[in-house]
Amino acid sequence: MDFWDFFWLMVYSFFFVAYLMVLFQVVADLFRDKELSGWWKAVWIIFLIFLPVLTALVYLIARGRGMAQRQAAVVTQARQDTESYIRDVAAVAPADQIASAKNLLDSGTITPAEFERLKAKALA
Repeated sequence: MDFWDFFWLMVYSFFFVAYLMVLFQVVADLFRDKELSGWWKAVWIIFLIFLPVLTALVYLIARGRGMAQRQAAVVTQARQDTESYIRDVAAVAPADQIASAKNLLDSGTITPAEFERLKAKALA
């Protein structure tokens, strides 16, 4: 294999991976969209199977703005869920954390050294 064969292999590989990323984004967006009926989703999937590149381009042109809005909504929801989880974990009182660690120590799940480390972390 000479340099140019390797070069074109890399170019083809790049475009193939880029195409797969677009295809997965389109399919994920299809199933994320609650406004699109099941029949239209099936039609898009059928066209993606038989005319994949053309269908992906048409989908991106026709539904690209909505696709971006749905993705932004998913990211916003994930951020809110993460912040809510962090608030919930931070709201647990140190005494509750120590009691939970003590239960783990009593059941033999953790060692005394691990219990001391968890206790120190809860009191910090």
